[in-house]
Amino acid sequence: MVELATRRPVRRERAPLLPPWPRGAKPKRRTELGLLVFGALITVALYVVAEVGAKGKIPPHVGPILGVVFLIVLAAHLANRWLVPNANAVVLPLAALLNGIGYVEIVRWDPANAKAQATWAAVGVALYVLTLLVVRRTRDLDRYRYLLLLFAVLLLVSPLIPGIGKDVYGARLFVGIGHSLQFQPVELAKIVLCIFFASYFAEKKELLSIPTARVGNRLFLDPRPMLPIGIAWLFAMAVIGIENDIGFAMLIFTMFVALLWVTTGRAAYLILSIALFVGGAVLAAHLFSQVHERVTIWLDPWATQSSSGYQLAQGWYSMGTGGIGGVGLGLDKFASVIPELTSDMIFAAIGTDLGLLGTSAVVIAFTLLVGAGLRIAQTARSDFSKLTATGLTVIVGFQAFFIMAGVLRILPFTGITLPFVAYGGSSLLANYILIALLMRVSEEGASTVAERASGIVQPGETAFVLVH
Repeated sequence: MVELATRRPVRRERAPLLPPWPRGAKPKRRTELGLLVFGALITVALYVVAEVGAKGKIPPHVGPILGVVFLIVLAAHLANRWLVPNANAVVLPLAALLNGIGYVEIVRWDPANAKAQATWAAVGVALYVLTLLVVRRTRDLDRYRYLLLLFAVLLLVSPLIPGIGKDVYGARLFVGIGHSLQFQPVELAKIVLCIFFASYFAEKKELLSIPTARVGNRLFLDPRPMLPIGIAWLFAMAVIGIENDIGFAMLIFTMFVALLWVTTGRAAYLILSIALFVGGAVLAAHLFSQVHERVTIWLDPWATQSSSGYQLAQGWYSMGTGGIGGVGLGLDKFASVIPELTSDMIFAAIGTDLGLLGTSAVVIAFTLLVGAGLRIAQTARSDFSKLTATGLTVIVGFQAFFIMAGVLRILPFTGITLPFVAYGGSSLLANYILIALLMRVSEEGASTVAERASGIVQPGETAFVLVH
């Protein structure tokens, strides 16, 4: 006869903060190493082709370039083997490949800044490893929710402080460090805000999704839980609006709405958000000259192609010359007239040199990266981890979509950076921190699945033992 034994919680021992160095290579890490080597070879091959096209000879320093590229990706891979041996195998290779393609274009069109971009890439990998070392459990981030909110507020308002903030092309987004070093705090603030929103929504999930307020004979959602998070969101939107950075305002808004919808699953929030977006867009077009100008260029780019629309018009002409296969790396000279080619318009540079095939490869790489991020969110250990992974994935995916759609005139041009590809230290460093957090969530989710498959019960879970 089978009886149900006493329900006693079976707890596993607390895992060490740092996992031991794995004795054998995990299958995912072997896959990752192969993809990293393949991506590094593609990067070096593109670099050689660009140099041959521009100078007619193979550069003499190919060996050192190849060595540096392999050392950087190998350092990140070894850190993964040590700190996140079961994490997703494609996130880091995709980021490294996009970084490599962007670096080749920067070398091609802006050699003076190529060395700085290579330095930022190395620092970004160092911050990637440091993030994995510091954030050993995602629940540690959940504990410091309001400290992270305070940190995000300080980051957002820092460009407005006189003597520290720098005005660049009409947007006050940068903080000056010394005479030559500038940093864009909003790049890091978007990650911190994502963690705060994920933490708050995870705690208030039931209150936000289950109607509890009675009006007459009907139950409605209680609006009170939305007040604190709404105030925080409105403050972030207001500060970014004052700084005249509409691109990042759109990004933060999209991330907020995506997290709210994933948390509750209620279409009412989505409809309300769309209405707020339309109203905010109309209001911003009247209040902010930059928004009005970008919408005007979007509606009729050819009317201002000799003035404010020059950048986009030249980008479209340049991409048109690229056709399907591109004019070839190092062979085209037309794209050099495009302002901010390696930052705002680097997608146009890729379309010129590599054509539709090159831009499609970039789009596919971002699609795979977003797919990997959403897969990580599905296997996350907790609601907080799930929402954090979702928010971080939304940031990367929509930031890439906004800038690529702006270059192609699908949306008004925002001027935000293309993640991992465009020139800029702030963006590159922040995005390496972002994927490190994704890898930490992936590792915890993979460990949970493995433990459940092996019969190990998680802390706080109850084991049901069948005895004869």
